[in-house]
Amino acid sequence: MVSEVTKGWQWLMALPSVFSAKVMDTMSQLKKVGKEDPRRVVHSLKVALAITLVSLFYYVKPLYNGFGSSAMWAVFTVIVVSEFSVGATLGKGFNRGFATFLAGAMGLGSYYMVNSMSMGHIVEPILLGALIFLITAGVTYFRFLPQMKARYDYGLLVFILTFCMVSVSSYRDCEILDIALKRVITILTGGLISISVSIFVLPVWAGGDLHNLESKNIEKLGNFLEGFGEEYFGTSEVGDSNKSFLQGYKSVLNSKQVEENLANFARWEPCHGGFRYGHPWQQYLKIGNLSRQCAYRIDALNGFLNSTKTLIEIRSKIQEPCMKMSTETGKALKKLAVAIHNMIPPSSVDTHIAKSKVAATSLRSIIKTGLWEETNLFDVIPVLTVASLLVDVVSCTERLAESIQELATLAKFENKKHPTSPRHEETPQQHNSGPHHVIAIN
Repeated sequence: MVSEVTKGWQWLMALPSVFSAKVMDTMSQLKKVGKEDPRRVVHSLKVALAITLVSLFYYVKPLYNGFGSSAMWAVFTVIVVSEFSVGATLGKGFNRGFATFLAGAMGLGSYYMVNSMSMGHIVEPILLGALIFLITAGVTYFRFLPQMKARYDYGLLVFILTFCMVSVSSYRDCEILDIALKRVITILTGGLISISVSIFVLPVWAGGDLHNLESKNIEKLGNFLEGFGEEYFGTSEVGDSNKSFLQGYKSVLNSKQVEENLANFARWEPCHGGFRYGHPWQQYLKIGNLSRQCAYRIDALNGFLNSTKTLIEIRSKIQEPCMKMSTETGKALKKLAVAIHNMIPPSSVDTHIAKSKVAATSLRSIIKTGLWEETNLFDVIPVLTVASLLVDVVSCTERLAESIQELATLAKFENKKHPTSPRHEETPQQHNSGPHHVIAIN
């Protein structure tokens, strides 16, 4: 009993210090999140500003007298519609506004159509219920279509909710038309305020984030390949503490969902910066897929860096062409990253790709010779696998260059005098265009 009392007393005495440590840990995490992307702080203030503006429906008496409790729908709309990027906010705002208007009109139309038939209080609810069943089932089935789910899923969900609310409540409420009109107006107003704040107050463009994300991902692949040859063949003099660039490619492997979300949001955005109307956002997804194919091969190459190395004598037989392929392909990828970032045609990469292909041809010739006849087959297999993966990377880089050239043609990229590498940019948007975008992005 005494020991339990003592433990309880010790826990009580330690409680302030534990609470203080928790508070400090939370504050440290909040500071870290803000440092990773200062735009998150700005977004929080923008949402607060939009809600404050829309609250005028309650604070200004003439507005409140005109809309009453329906004014709360404007606040709900701002909370739901306000997203991190302009494209996401526009997409949600359009979905909510159009779905609310269409569902409200159809709900009222269904009620007046059934009511005009004058079939009695028994048949009317049956017909109204049948309409609700059919329309709800049809719209829900539409949500399974990939095209609808990608861009209009939220709108379809809002349509079902609004249609059911209007249709069901209209049977008992005689003032449903007035209520529906007030709610539609307040919802549209809330959406308009949220969209206006998102566009005109320090906007965050999903299209710009997607553009920079692809550039950064390709640059990470190039960084790995430039250092792989020296690391694998043991000619590198760089310490282990400075080899973090060899692991940067891993974020590319898991970027598919982020890219698809950003591309979807970017389609909603108006012209901004160098992005014209009808910018080929779909082409970025193609580039992203090719980047991941290259990253998968690089991931396999990375496995050979971490495994037990083969004999130097065996590796030395293919060292020169492999190092040439690795270095030149890395340079090509980094120039492709610069081309995307600066929105210029990737014409400068042709030389590096040509040198990589010459080295790959030389490697095939070496493999076909009889240099391996007196060598243990199990010692040769890892080396030949590395060589094969490097050849695949060269081929994948060539396809990636063609895809970026296609993007340059579709988007009408123009040559500029002084292109710079994306890693030299110091704006918050460039630093934080990686996979963490929340759509809420991370």
